[in-house]
Amino acid sequence: MLSVALFGGAIAIVGRWVPFRLLGRVARIWARVNLIALKSLCRLDYRIEGLEHLPTSTCIVMSKHQSAWETIALRALLPVEHSWVLKRELLDIPILGAALRRFRVIAIDRSAGRAALKQLVTEGQRLLDTGHWVVIFPEGTRVSPGERVPYNVGGALLAQRSGYPILPIAHNAGVFWGRRSLIKRGGTIQLVIGKSINSTGKSAQELSQETESWIEGVVASLPARAENRRVPTQRG
Repeated sequence: MLSVALFGGAIAIVGRWVPFRLLGRVARIWARVNLIALKSLCRLDYRIEGLEHLPTSTCIVMSKHQSAWETIALRALLPVEHSWVLKRELLDIPILGAALRRFRVIAIDRSAGRAALKQLVTEGQRLLDTGHWVVIFPEGTRVSPGERVPYNVGGALLAQRSGYPILPIAHNAGVFWGRRSLIKRGGTIQLVIGKSINSTGKSAQELSQETESWIEGVVASLPARAENRRVPTQRG
């Protein structure tokens, strides 16, 4: 909370006069500071598998959503020029909301139905075409370990319409940091980056199913308890 107040307050105040790339670097520093603090204070570390799958060109990131941890980790991991799809209510949070507005987010009204899908595709296409990665949590909300909800088709529709590939990301952060909990359990979070999924010639439904199948399959293979275990070194 203190780091959000300090960094978020500074970004909210001077962000409109600072180049977007520099803002991204500041946000990356914020994320790395928090990851270091989690390791030092909470004994919560992480391990990344599949860094070689990070593309050098623009893509759509679709990640598992279990915890607040991945919102920090992805900010540290991905290129600085990336934008998030998030619920509009977050923009109403003091300090945080004002800071988020500086990062060209796609703020969705989840009750808007087709209008929200249209907004996602229109704004997402514009951002992708200007070199920004777009980050989406296809479940739409944080989901506890062991539970599953249907994936929203918005990210897959954006991929199908725009032609940009999907980068799937799986992890087990919720095992260590619950979806609505302040408690962090010590251990090592496993995050796995998959191979990019080509969107050419595929329907949105096919892309959504392929992405969900890969993410949920990997998540099912990761440790389901807060203890360290060896992770396989190769994944399809």
